[in-house]
Amino acid sequence: MRLNIRHVTTYDYDGPVPYGLLQLRMTPRDSQNQRVLSWDSTVEGGRLQLQFDDQHGNGVALLAFDPGTTQLSIISTGVVEVTDAAGVVGPHQGFVPLWLYQHATPRTAIGPRVRALVSGLGRGRPPLDALHALMAAVGETVAYKTGQTDARTTAEEALAIGQGVCQDHAHVFIAAARHMGHPARYVSGYLSTEDGSATEAAHAWAEVYLPDLGWLGFDPANGICPDARYVRVATGLDYAEAAPVSGTRHGPAQEHLSVNVVVQQQ
Repeated sequence: MRLNIRHVTTYDYDGPVPYGLLQLRMTPRDSQNQRVLSWDSTVEGGRLQLQFDDQHGNGVALLAFDPGTTQLSIISTGVVEVTDAAGVVGPHQGFVPLWLYQHATPRTAIGPRVRALVSGLGRGRPPLDALHALMAAVGETVAYKTGQTDARTTAEEALAIGQGVCQDHAHVFIAAARHMGHPARYVSGYLSTEDGSATEAAHAWAEVYLPDLGWLGFDPANGICPDARYVRVATGLDYAEAAPVSGTRHGPAQEHLSVNVVVQQQ
């Protein structure tokens, strides 16, 4: 399946920004099940400084604000061809050892609610079946609702609230999978909606490493393993290492963020 993607991120400020520096993880890479046919990113109100690969193999671009800008826009467009592999990504690659993906982060810390969620799920089940049961349990326990959480919300907090978005579902699933003894990681990317309508955010899900399969994706927000509608962009231990945009800016100006993502099947 070929997917046309347009992702526009705009920061508006109520005053001039003297200095800002951002890391962008917004460029998909070729992999076992996806091929990037074209991709282009342009910036208004800033300048791309350099590009590099991080420890997870993500493509990273460093962007500097134009001094005194009051608006910064990042426009990414491209076409990606994806093959449905029932969520299987393949063997582990890169410099990061598998054991690191069992390391808890502040957002994926294992607390009493994560332990309670996992309790009994793996009893008498093969690991793959237990992970599918976990995916269903996360979706049932954390209802999808915007405006209840933010980028700093932890897995424990999302479980306590009982509501969240795909980022929260991924963090809860990752924390629980690690508690079950599996390496797990966060994935940011794109998901084609049925009608191709615009959304206000990219998508997020999780991947777990199983010795017989390699990395395998799980999307608790939708209750499925990723198929040909999903485009992988970046991975990390949690959102902080795979966020499309992260960085810092100086000055007293207040910020307003708007995001418009359209993913359509050709």
